[in-house]
This record gives sequence, structure tokens and C-alpha cells, in this order.
Amino acid sequence: MQRLRELRQERALALRELGELSSVSLNTIWRIEAGRQDAHPKTIRKLAATLGVDPAELVKGSSDA
Repeated sequence: MQRLRELRQERALALRELGELSSVSLNTIWRIEAGRQDAHPKTIRKLAATLGVDPAELVKGSSDA
């Protein structure tokens, strides 16, 4: 999910920091960003809330190659 990485980097957050703030494991965030794992809706909501965006913003463009 490229948009997740972009938003995280725009906010100058390391994977570990985003994980601590969102209560989502570092490994899960890494796998989602790398496209190795799909995010569960609950995970998307947690990450979006932490990043201060609507959950739809995270999945925007995720199907684009």
C-alpha cells in the first residue's frame, strides 16, 4: 500500500513510531507497505486515525500498478 508509506514519510514517522502510535505491529506495517499483506479494515482504521486521514485515503490508488 504505497499511500501508507507516502503518508508515513510525509509525517516523518519511522515504521516503529507509527507502530507504537497506532498499536499495529512494526512487521504488519512493513508487510502492508511492501505489498506482502493486505490490511484488515480495523488495521486501516487504526493507521488512518494515527496519520490523521480518512481510511479511504490509505487505500486510494492501492490497486494502481
